[in-house]
Amino acid sequence: MKTLFLSITLSLFTISLWSQDNQKISTLEFVQVLEDNTEETLFYYHNNWEQLRKSAIKNGYIDSYELMLVFDTESDYQIILKTTYKNQTQYDKRETHFQKLIENHGALKLLNDKKPKEFRKTLFGSEVKHL
Repeated sequence: MKTLFLSITLSLFTISLWSQDNQKISTLEFVQVLEDNTEETLFYYHNNWEQLRKSAIKNGYIDSYELMLVFDTESDYQIILKTTYKNQTQYDKRETHFQKLIENHGALKLLNDKKPKEFRKTLFGSEVKHL
């Protein structure tokens, strides 16, 4: 009987852990660097996108983020941006939360006079649930 109870308890605990992970939602953006403007693009994402995500973590608005550089030279995109939300509630409030952070962040920080549309282009995005 103790073995059955222990087995059921462990199974429920495992299901509970799986369910918690399953609540996470990530947004992915696939970015193309235009005309070899890698330096401008990375500066832009490190000094704007990443800074907003650091603030979002401090404020409990997101779970995590990743800024990834693609090494595959055949790919149409060179950067992948990932923002992960703990659950549906965090995800649903993302626009409101990021609007507050953007207002506090101030003006865009750029490496030079080039505007973002001149050095980078978001090819597509996707929203995924974690399993």
